[in-house]
Amino acid sequence: MVVATVLQSAQASLAAASTSRLGAAGFRKEGSLGAQCRHRSIGVVGGHRPCSIRAAAGTCSKDDQVLPNAVTKALQKCATCVAVAAALLMPLSATAADVAFERGPVIPELSVLISGPPIKDANALLRYALPINNKAIKEVQKSLEEITDEMKVPGEKALGPVERSVRQAARLFTQNKAQILADLAPAKKQEGEQVLNLLSDGLQDYQKQLESKDRSIVFPKQKELLRIVGDVEEAMVDKFPYEIPEEFANKPLLKGRATLEMKINVKDNPNVKDAILQIVLDGYNAPVTAGNFIDLVERKFYDGMEIQRSDGFVVQTGDPEGPAEGFVDPATGKVRTVPLEIMVDGEKEPIYGATLEELGKYKATTTLPFNAFGTMAMAREEFDNDSGSSQVFWLLKESELTPSSANILDGRYTVFGYVTENEELLADLKVGDVIESIRVVNGLDNLVNPSYKVGAA
Repeated sequence: MVVATVLQSAQASLAAASTSRLGAAGFRKEGSLGAQCRHRSIGVVGGHRPCSIRAAAGTCSKDDQVLPNAVTKALQKCATCVAVAAALLMPLSATAADVAFERGPVIPELSVLISGPPIKDANALLRYALPINNKAIKEVQKSLEEITDEMKVPGEKALGPVERSVRQAARLFTQNKAQILADLAPAKKQEGEQVLNLLSDGLQDYQKQLESKDRSIVFPKQKELLRIVGDVEEAMVDKFPYEIPEEFANKPLLKGRATLEMKINVKDNPNVKDAILQIVLDGYNAPVTAGNFIDLVERKFYDGMEIQRSDGFVVQTGDPEGPAEGFVDPATGKVRTVPLEIMVDGEKEPIYGATLEELGKYKATTTLPFNAFGTMAMAREEFDNDSGSSQVFWLLKESELTPSSANILDGRYTVFGYVTENEELLADLKVGDVIESIRVVNGLDNLVNPSYKVGAA
């Protein structure tokens, strides 16, 4: 419904869009009206043709005119175009000519979906995405996460609220330690108890450090403690929580999580030579997609491959040389594909093969949303939901105003991980930069049905 509304509104309003707004949206100007998208469509795996939106008004030539159905087709082919078309529909600010758009929902019906600021931190999103239900540890986590907003106050004024949050986290932990301990998975009990001791000591140490009124210690210690909280929560996951559908059960599957290191050789950038990024793949919520990717990583499929798209919206790679637009499995001689795979909050297993829009789940919230800078997802053909193979992209934005279920990507593409360290370096990558290597740091033992081990298959 959201995309359809954008399409309908775009047909009526695109002709009136101003040249300045087209330029601000990242499009190449063509005369006084009209623009051509420079982006390779996320939806087209291996698509090399630019998609275009041309607007006609007044005395524009016949060649520049666009029929409504042509606009619709252009918008349907490119998710970026839909986003820009939506942006074009927002009124210009009457008070600031240098600001391209007003900060507000593009479509009126979206306002009912926005209930609060989205979580933009990749590590926090991963913590909330774990298949656990322990309110006690989540309250400790929430208290520590609130420190981020509290530190937006300048000077020492921020330290009072920070100290209160740390004291609250310590109090909640002490009061509910037995409940937290009881929820540790039996097989991870000993490991979990050790991590709980680290958390207890860390919270006491944090309170003592804050007595110095030194702002510089706040974020490093917060990050350390939230990492420990994440380890506690991981120790609560007893086993993989659901059965994979039979049609996908023999594919490479990541039944858990894995941490990867991606090293990229950056060309023609005096400030960055090598970009080393840490990626966490989430197989709890996208086991088929994450399993496919880590299996390709172990095959060294991406090693030596260039970045193939970098346009300020996404960084994308994974299109191999030759006519194939994905990974050709030597065992079959055919492109190996994975289905669209979307986990919705409150559901016990992912939805396969259909977008949330197609299912009429307009208000559903995805467990792995496109909220964080460096969100990692599988590219696919726009009109074939199950055509993902090897092409992946990383989002170069944070969700400032539109939480999960209120943007054009959630529920339409499979998110299966996040860049959790050095994600800001993604913005420095250009087409032609080379992926030197991607290696698995930990979690490879969570991969089942690894095809890379079966001879040359």
